Amino acid sequence: MILDAEVFERDNQVFMSKVCPTHGECEELYFGSYEMYKKFSTYWMDGKGAHSPNVMIDKCSCPNNCGLCSNHLSHSGLANMIVTNRCDLTCWYCFFYVKKGLEGAYMYEPDHTQIRGMMKTLRAERPIPGNSMQITGGEPMLREDIADVIKIMKEEGVDHIQMNTNGIRHAMDPEAAREVRLAGCNNLYLSFDGVTARTNPKNHWEIPYALDSCRKTGTTVVFVPTVIKSINDHELGGIIRYAQKNMDVVHAVNFQPVSLTGRMGKSEREKYRITVPDCVQRIEEQTNGEVTVDDWFPVPSCMPLTNVIEAFSSKPKYELSIHFACGAGTYIFEDADTKKFVPLTKFCDIQGMLELFEDKAEEIRSGKNKYFTMLEVVRKLKGFVDTKKQPAGLDLAKMFGNILMKRSFDSVGSWHVKGLFLGMMHFQDKYNEDLERLQRCDIHYVTPDLRIVPFCAFNVIPEWYRDRIQKKYSITVEEWEEREGVKLEDGLYRGLMRRGAGDELAAGCAKSQMFHDAAQATM
Repeated sequence: MILDAEVFERDNQVFMSKVCPTHGECEELYFGSYEMYKKFSTYWMDGKGAHSPNVMIDKCSCPNNCGLCSNHLSHSGLANMIVTNRCDLTCWYCFFYVKKGLEGAYMYEPDHTQIRGMMKTLRAERPIPGNSMQITGGEPMLREDIADVIKIMKEEGVDHIQMNTNGIRHAMDPEAAREVRLAGCNNLYLSFDGVTARTNPKNHWEIPYALDSCRKTGTTVVFVPTVIKSINDHELGGIIRYAQKNMDVVHAVNFQPVSLTGRMGKSEREKYRITVPDCVQRIEEQTNGEVTVDDWFPVPSCMPLTNVIEAFSSKPKYELSIHFACGAGTYIFEDADTKKFVPLTKFCDIQGMLELFEDKAEEIRSGKNKYFTMLEVVRKLKGFVDTKKQPAGLDLAKMFGNILMKRSFDSVGSWHVKGLFLGMMHFQDKYNEDLERLQRCDIHYVTPDLRIVPFCAFNVIPEWYRDRIQKKYSITVEEWEEREGVKLEDGLYRGLMRRGAGDELAAGCAKSQMFHDAAQATM
C-alpha cells in the first residue's frame, strides 16, 4: 500500500520513516550523507515528461497505473527489454530469474512479433523517440536467436543497443560474441562484482576471456558491480583499477548499490544496505584520494548542457532529468606519466560551465540572437579549463564546442579515448521507495502489452507490474521443457573455466591474476 513518509536528517545521514497501520513503523537509511544530499538537491529539475502517454489519467495516481502515464516527468533515457527470464547462474542476491519448482514460476521469452511491437512502442514515444535499448534477462545470451532479436531492434530504428550479461557465453563462445556484435550490439553491460573469486564467484575466471572477445569484436564494456555492504564494498577501488588496466575496451564502471528485496529484518538490512554516498566515500579511500567525494555530481547536473542545445536548435533533445538522489557520476582520466587518475574536476570548473550553459539558454529563450549567443559560449569555454592540468591528448573546450555547434552528443565519444566514466545508480526497493524519485525515473521497461514502465515500479512492485504482465505472455516451466526437449537446470553453467583453479584461487586469495592486475595499477 502507499504510505506517507518523512525524510529527515540525523547524524549527517538521511533517513525515511513511514508507519504501516498493520505492521507498524519502518525506518530506513535513504542517503548516507546529508551534506551530499544538500549539494545534489540543487540540481533538482523536472523533465519533459511523456507527450504521448500510453496511460491517460487526469489525476496522478502513482504508482498504481504505470505505463507511461501523463504525469511522468522524464522520457525514456534507457529502455530495458527482458528477452528471457532463464539464467545460467543462480546468484543469491538476484531479484529475477526463473526457478523451477517455486510456486508461481513461469517461463517468459517474447517472440519476434512481440519484440517488434515493443520496439515500435518505444520509438513512438514523444517528444523524444526511445533510442537507447538494453537487452536484459535473465541471461540474454541463452537465447539462440539473440542475434535476430538485435536485428529487429536495429530495423526499428534504435541506434544504441547494450546487452546486460554475465559474459560467460562471450568467454566460452567467441563466435557467438562476434554474431551479436555484427547484429548491432554496441556495448556489454557486464556484471563484475569484485577482483577476487570470493567477492565475484559468478564470473571471476571468465571475465578476462570475455574482455578478449570484446577486444576482437570491437565491443565496448561497462563494468557493473552490485555493491553489497560487508560483502564486496572493500573492493570498489580494485574494480576501478582493473578497469584502468583494460581501458582499451572498458569505458565505464557503473556501481549499483544493492536493492534489498524480500522480507528482511532491520538488522539484516543494516548489514547489507549501502547508499550512493557510502560508495563514493569508499572509492575515495580505496583510490588513495585520487577520486574524491567532491569529484561526483548527480545525474541531472548535465541538464544545463541539454537546455542550451535545445534552445539553440528549437527542438526537444535527449535529457537526463532523474531525481538527484538516484545516481551520480564523474569522469576520470589517466595521467600518461604517473598512471594516476585525474578527475574532470581537477582541471575544469564544472559548476561555472554549467551556470554559463543555463544563463545562455535563458538568453536564447528570451529572444537574444542564438548564433551570437552560442559563439559567445564557445569563446568562453576555454576560460573554465586549466590546460596545464588537462591530460595530454584531451581538448575539453573543443569537445564541448563541437557538442554545442553540432547540436548533438556524438562528440562525447572522444571522452572515452583516454577517460573512464564512473557512475552510481541506486535502484529502489520496498523499504526506501520514494514516489518523487519514481515519477522522474528515466530507466524504463517495455512490455508485451505495449506499456513503458519505470524500473522502480516494474521490479519493486512485481505483483503489479513485472510478474503480473509477464505471466500473461508466459508458459509453465514444464511446458517449456516439454517443448524444447531439455530440462531448465541443463542450462546452468557448470564452471568449466574454474576446473584446476586450485583451492587458493577458489577462495579468492591474492594469487588471483585479476587481483594482481588491480594492485599493479596503483604502482
